[in-house]
Amino acid sequence: MAEGKARTPKTARRRRVKRSVRKRVHGTRERPRLTVFRSNRHIYAQLIDDNSATTLAAASSLAEAELSGSSLEVGQAVGRRLAARAREAGIESAIFDRNGYRYLGRVKALAEGAREGGLAF
Repeated sequence: MAEGKARTPKTARRRRVKRSVRKRVHGTRERPRLTVFRSNRHIYAQLIDDNSATTLAAASSLAEAELSGSSLEVGQAVGRRLAARAREAGIESAIFDRNGYRYLGRVKALAEGAREGGLAF
């Protein structure tokens, strides 16, 4: 997302919070940053190693066509799918980056799904 002028006060707040969180949160190969992006229809999650600027594992409701149900159920399923891919990559723990979104709804469901899948944070 380009750091430009925010269109609404809501997006301006999210960008401001995102900048303050990213000052403190830094992912490594052993403990990557789990970042969440939420669009109107889908939710995306990635495990990122900030040292090498690479994505180690990713999951989204867009890529997983068989996911259906309420947005909370889909978020939880995406979290479980990400945790399974993280285990395949040898990752057991991560640092959660909510990306400026409030910790409720789909973002919280994704985090709980990742914890259910065995990812610790």
